[in-house]
Amino acid sequence: MASFVRNGKKIVAIGRNYAAHAKELNNAVPKEPFFFLKPTSSYLPSGGKLEIPQGIVAHHEVELGVVIGKGGRDISQAKAESHIAGYTLAVDMTARNLQDKVRKAGLPWSAAKGFDTFTPIGSFIAKEAVKDAQDLRLTLKINGVFKQDGTTGDMIFPIPRLIEHVSSIMTLEEGDVILTGTPSGVGPVVPGDKVQCKLARNTPSGEELLSLEFEAVQREGGYRFLED
Repeated sequence: MASFVRNGKKIVAIGRNYAAHAKELNNAVPKEPFFFLKPTSSYLPSGGKLEIPQGIVAHHEVELGVVIGKGGRDISQAKAESHIAGYTLAVDMTARNLQDKVRKAGLPWSAAKGFDTFTPIGSFIAKEAVKDAQDLRLTLKINGVFKQDGTTGDMIFPIPRLIEHVSSIMTLEEGDVILTGTPSGVGPVVPGDKVQCKLARNTPSGEELLSLEFEAVQREGGYRFLED
């Protein structure tokens, strides 16, 4: 499963799964999980260059990723654990100004989430190495300054519920990744920024489990955002 970036077929990203994040964007807290899809072509391995298209206001959202090891449909919460291979650390990058523009027009916002390099991703960690996935700490720094610092215990919908919900709508397949939502503190990343993320045990010692880093650069060519 360490090759999930190459073999996974889809990235399922859960929206508004932390109440404080929903509040900071003036969004209602959902009554059931909701999600959107990101293309696997948006993956960016740790150490890579995040390409920000011209005119785009790019926002960071650090998240715990759940890597599916055994596919399934209509998976119950009780059986969800058996379908998990392990975990990863990711950043769901969002073209915020593009997202705001198309949402106001009532249009889909796949493009705002789907640019190449817009899902920086860490390595794989087997689930046996994680004592409790609902008791982990997620942090993100930009140029050495903390921007996000939260715990997975603050999820509105826990991981088994997410797997149950998603698989009730679409079959989960081996190598798929579920991004489980982001804590509060999202904000802009601009060309030249160096971003560092960590996944750690939520203990006084804070043992690090995974790290992820990347540098933002200006994309040359391709899409250009234009105001109306």
